[in-house]
Amino acid sequence: MEITPSLKPETLSKDLGPWEYVLATATQKCLDIYETAISNSIASIPDPALVISADTVVVSASGLILEKPRSQADHIAMLKILRNQRVHKVYTAVVVVAPRDDARFPGYNMETTVEETKVIFGENVSDELIEAYVKTREGVDKAGGYGLQGLGSLLVEKIEGQADNVIGLPLRATLECIEKAVLNQEDPDEAEDSEDE
Repeated sequence: MEITPSLKPETLSKDLGPWEYVLATATQKCLDIYETAISNSIASIPDPALVISADTVVVSASGLILEKPRSQADHIAMLKILRNQRVHKVYTAVVVVAPRDDARFPGYNMETTVEETKVIFGENVSDELIEAYVKTREGVDKAGGYGLQGLGSLLVEKIEGQADNVIGLPLRATLECIEKAVLNQEDPDEAEDSEDE
């Protein structure tokens, strides 16, 4: 397994809505890495067996899409928004691309999913707690500016849904996408013909 970050800028419009935005971003990342790997395979690097990408966003109760904080001030402001609105949602899109055995266009199978989890911040989260948390720098690389798996759990009262989605990769959904992308190698036209018979 190799971890390769996508260098494609994330410049999609947030007017898409959170579900569409996170899926389009994860798809863009996945295809960027897949296409780069395929073009490098000419230089004796083998084709990728599987490419998995994910993207996570946090959406405030007022509909604001939050990604990673850009500065310490942005980080504090982001956490205060989440605290003041108490309830927010975390969306993680997973995209899996597997090469097709028959190389039929476009040459790969793609499976996607978007998972949603509701998060409720504690009503007693103070400005001092937020500022102390920001100083730990634990949340600087996380959508919404906090990590459920670490000290950021002090900000959260409860979640409704899968915890691994908030952490960043919903495992069960990812495995289902992998299975479908790898095993679904038949031609959809042939499958329709056999169902008609």
